[in-house]
Amino acid sequence: MADKDFNMDNQWLPFTPNRHFRKEPRVFVGADGMHFTTHDGRKVVDGISSLWCVGAGHRRLPINEAIKTQLDTLDYATAFQASNDKAFEAAEAIAGMAPGDLNRVLFCNSGSEAADTALKVALAYHRARGEGHRNMFIGREKGYHGVGFGGMSVGGIPSNRKVFGTSLLPRVDHMRFIHDPAAHPYIHHQEPVWQEDILLELENRILPLHDPANVAAVIVEPIAGSAGWYLPPKGYLKRLREICDKHGILLIFDEVITGFGRLGTNFAADFYGVVPDMLTFAKAVTNGVIPLGGVICRDKLYDAMMKTDAPEHVIEFFHGYTYSGHPVACAAALATLDLYKQEGLFARAGEMGKVLGDAFHSTFKGMPNVIGIRSLGLAAAVELAPIAGTPGKRGYDIFLDCFKKGVLVRPAGDVLVFAPPYIVEKQHIDQMVNTLADAIKANA
Repeated sequence: MADKDFNMDNQWLPFTPNRHFRKEPRVFVGADGMHFTTHDGRKVVDGISSLWCVGAGHRRLPINEAIKTQLDTLDYATAFQASNDKAFEAAEAIAGMAPGDLNRVLFCNSGSEAADTALKVALAYHRARGEGHRNMFIGREKGYHGVGFGGMSVGGIPSNRKVFGTSLLPRVDHMRFIHDPAAHPYIHHQEPVWQEDILLELENRILPLHDPANVAAVIVEPIAGSAGWYLPPKGYLKRLREICDKHGILLIFDEVITGFGRLGTNFAADFYGVVPDMLTFAKAVTNGVIPLGGVICRDKLYDAMMKTDAPEHVIEFFHGYTYSGHPVACAAALATLDLYKQEGLFARAGEMGKVLGDAFHSTFKGMPNVIGIRSLGLAAAVELAPIAGTPGKRGYDIFLDCFKKGVLVRPAGDVLVFAPPYIVEKQHIDQMVNTLADAIKANA
């Protein structure tokens, strides 16, 4: 298939430099296992699980068959005032994987919707408890929580916020970022140890400034994935849990990226031994084949909203989506989670993560313009010094170079990230790392 065989006049691509794309289109027409097939017939290694989604690899037949069976049984049913069997089964399976008393699942369609849902749950929960004045949120610099107005507000990536500033939520503040490039430029499957308590600013400045009694929730990614795989200091998440408990503030973990095996565990909450009040998920829950997201809530949030004097016919929480708990998406999730379990893919992700991290640190350390390397779980990032005056250009050029040579890497500005499917073999890692190394040298 040649470029001229498809019309590029109508689709507006997301998070893409559309003007350049038209000159050099990258179009996938097929996928299997670890590889894509492009419109011009080339094989490309999926080094990023198609944006953290495809944990089990592409075109997995058990998932496809479950979808086909569901389409022949129940294709769609409203989620309002009714439900479907697969939604109940998927909710039970997902809650069963979550730590602690995270037992109540609110379904949606994406990580963006999950983040906004979690914020709304927080407000409704405090109101149900008679503390409606708790209407402020705290996020973190360089955090990513999707592209809804709520998620952008608590998120902290400047380029995602700057155009929409006047319409963001007004009652939001942000904690310091979790990375110290001078003290911890190279992190290899370990939790960086800081000499200072980075959360003192939260306790001593942010909370007193706004009064902790006004704060509804703190939301963080356990690992800052979209910004470039930045790891929290040792003890950071446990300390954050303690601060939130002290002040009656809800703690939300955005696990859209880290959920379902990326760290070798069910969730990052398990990896770090911290139970949040809410946990958002999406992406790998269906292996990326059909959109599905959600929020897992602790029992106390659901119970508080059910304790109402309103008549039983009154809705307790006015929120939801047309496709919440879509039966086909839930069937895909059930098949995906079963496949992960049958093949032991979470444990395999943890094992192969060490191979990926070893390759990153042994290959990229000391190379031109490399200023940082970070690896944990089955994901690793190499950070490059930007070209003066044109930040992100070096990373984008390297991304293009790798793609031409058959490897898909994710550029996050001048950070290059690999997060392959859990079925990745050492030969794929070698190809990915060597291709990226050649591209870094070529763009020095």
